[in-house]
Amino acid sequence: MPDPVPESIAPPLAVNLRAARLVYGGLTLFDGLDLDLAEGCFTCLLGPSGIGKSSLLRLLAGLTPPGISGELRGGDGRPLTGRVAYMAQQDLLLPWLNVLNNVTLGSRLRGEGADQERALCLLARVGLADCAPARPEALSGGMRQRVALARTLMEDRAVVLMDEPFSGLDALTRLRLQALAAELLAGRTVFLVTHDPLEALRLGEHILIMNGRPATLSTLTDLPGTPPRDPGDPAVQAAYRAILRRLEVVA
Repeated sequence: MPDPVPESIAPPLAVNLRAARLVYGGLTLFDGLDLDLAEGCFTCLLGPSGIGKSSLLRLLAGLTPPGISGELRGGDGRPLTGRVAYMAQQDLLLPWLNVLNNVTLGSRLRGEGADQERALCLLARVGLADCAPARPEALSGGMRQRVALARTLMEDRAVVLMDEPFSGLDALTRLRLQALAAELLAGRTVFLVTHDPLEALRLGEHILIMNGRPATLSTLTDLPGTPPRDPGDPAVQAAYRAILRRLEVVA
């Protein structure tokens, strides 16, 4: 089995979205929304359910359902096409493929040669070096999400978009995968949508809060320490309570 190697060759990239608009079911969820993601930084987005967080993420991914629009560019002024990797809440592993073939799926779908050595290195990085020949049905939920993380890294894109990828896991597995994501995605431009303020505080170098109708974005300032933060740290707990107040969950 090859030793793990550095997995990233894509340079970091800033993302700029201007005048984003979403109308759903006759309601304007957001309009004139601007978003800037700093290059090489991990940004988390919080907000109530149904406010349009996942739709905003899909817009960044180039998946534009009816009713959503906006002007999207990389920090270099070029389109983001081909420079974004997407990790969903579900692992989306194909059950008829083994773990290794799931990790290399993107390149094979594009008709490119699959770099199996690099895929094996990434599986080693996520602690699944011995699972390459296994089918997804033989894996736990946490293991499947680690495969999905390896597949995301295999794409080696400058921008990584994540839609609540750890929300379906038990608390201990979620903490472990958060730490792993912080390690393996360091230096990339990452945008994570989450409903969990503690997850945002654990991972986010920048935290945005989406609220109101039409929704606006605001930045949480004075974040304690550096990610991955200890959720039991009193300063993190104080920031957690502040976020809840911003989200109008508590008085």
